[in-house]
Amino acid sequence: TGSGDATARIWPMPEGPTGRAQSAAASRAAVLTHAVPGAPGGDRPRDVATLDWARDGASLATGCYDGVARVWTAAGSLMAALGPKPGATGAEAAGHTGPIFAIKWNPDASFLLSGSVDRSTIVWDVARGAARHVYRLSEAPTLDVDWRDETMFATCATDGSVHVCKVGDAGALRSYTEHRNEVNCVKWAPDGRLLASCSDDCTARLWAVDQPRAVHTLSGHAKELYTIKWASPHNPRGHPLLATASLDHTVKLWHAGRGACVGTLARHTEPVYAVSFNPGGDLLASGSPDKSLRVWSVKDGTLVKSYYGPGGIYEVAWDPAGQRIAACFSTNSVCVMDMRM
Repeated sequence: TGSGDATARIWPMPEGPTGRAQSAAASRAAVLTHAVPGAPGGDRPRDVATLDWARDGASLATGCYDGVARVWTAAGSLMAALGPKPGATGAEAAGHTGPIFAIKWNPDASFLLSGSVDRSTIVWDVARGAARHVYRLSEAPTLDVDWRDETMFATCATDGSVHVCKVGDAGALRSYTEHRNEVNCVKWAPDGRLLASCSDDCTARLWAVDQPRAVHTLSGHAKELYTIKWASPHNPRGHPLLATASLDHTVKLWHAGRGACVGTLARHTEPVYAVSFNPGGDLLASGSPDKSLRVWSVKDGTLVKSYYGPGGIYEVAWDPAGQRIAACFSTNSVCVMDMRM
């Protein structure tokens, strides 16, 4: 978890159903402190805005308001602070000058990708501790990034642009500008054939790299879209499935092949800021400032369970086994709900 208190925390999650013993063990978190005197970033604010685990679970990356990308071991030890090095030149001198809002490992953890308010996107060679390439694709802040594979990735910005790039190329392979307002999120489909984006223009769009324009425009939400998620290809609907979360209090499910809405999930009473499919793709969790976490059946859209917490929910995530859901609340707390109970 990452917080505005300038820390990230790694919480141990013991096996077995969630209960008092598990809660006691989980309270012994490793605290990853970002406010270190004399460290890169100076006296800038150090809110931890984004984080991402490497696929093998051995490394955690955090992006901070001080513009420094940090890499930690699973035990919480700092491995690298990626930013401009005093007196360095070339790649060693590269780094962000504004808050990092997005950070992602590529699948084999050879590169780390970060996007910043400073309008740059940086591919980091973590082994060298230096930037591989700095991309300046837009004149607006970068809000999200996502890898398609080991070398191809996408970015989006507040000027409504979406860019697809490949490590080693100086510029973008594709630049899309059809959105009419800032783009909040980009996500590649599991098979890499489609890229989804969502925007404050109340639409999501689907892109194929070999096409110069959007393949589908997903319209139907009444207000801005905050985030999107793809379901597993093995989901019970049997087709590429995308979920969109909106400030209109709803989540919509889309048949990505047809660009058609196949379900609207409408039990939240405030904007929906978080959605997450379980690994099997048969359940979807959603969280909202209305203090509720909802779990939905993907097959028929019915509400399976509801959990109510102490504050608004702004992120949710499933464990790899699909048995527990973590939710972070506006009250500085994190809760783990067990679907087996």
